[in-house]
Amino acid sequence: MFTNNQRQEERTGKYGTPRLQYLQELVNQFQNAADEERKERIVANLANFAYDPYNYTFLRQLNVLELFLDCITEPNEKLVEFGIGGICNSCVDPANAAIITQSGGIPLTIQCLSSPVRNTVSGKACDSLLLPSRFITCLAHPGDDVVGCPTPFSVFLTLPFSCWSVLYSFDISLIFQKTFLRYWIDSLGCFEAVNYALGSLYYLCNSSTKEEILKPEVIDVINRYAAAETVNVSFSNLAKAFLDKHVYENR
Repeated sequence: MFTNNQRQEERTGKYGTPRLQYLQELVNQFQNAADEERKERIVANLANFAYDPYNYTFLRQLNVLELFLDCITEPNEKLVEFGIGGICNSCVDPANAAIITQSGGIPLTIQCLSSPVRNTVSGKACDSLLLPSRFITCLAHPGDDVVGCPTPFSVFLTLPFSCWSVLYSFDISLIFQKTFLRYWIDSLGCFEAVNYALGSLYYLCNSSTKEEILKPEVIDVINRYAAAETVNVSFSNLAKAFLDKHVYENR
């Protein structure tokens, strides 16, 4: 629910912490945090504040938008997810969008369109699936250098959903199946970054930025997401909305 000065005063009370001060404390905590999980919690908290227009002036004043962009450059996938989530929540405001664009936010947002699960978006058949025996060898000996075997467990993240039934048709023990599913499920959180990136580009794309955004390779990726209804309806719908507004509408 959006807030305003009156509602904020009622919620804060006489001895409460003003919103600007509270956000400043969060920024300070993030800058001083050495623990990655603590950073994740703080950025997630800041991203939640970014949806409310009441906080936009404070976020600009405290350079929180730039903090979100910095998070997208981190190797920590959760920081990337929460960083692009904060951008998505705030970029609907033109003043915020201008800062994001001027701070190099468009290339970083486009970067988030790259799914960690290759081949999922294209919906291709699992034509590169390893033979059952080699696949089981990779699972059974994750530390060994098996000829023709991808980096341990990275093979899981390259398989489309259509491969699940194929894997279950193999005579693989239950523990191997559970291992596969656990690593696959762990990777699904990254799909949120795709959702946020598509939502961000929807609002960031305008007459002054469309040349940077509407490149053939970017449109191709978004078209693939639009066609991926069976994989994820959410980013399929977002991709279609982007294409309808910024690509098809201008033809």
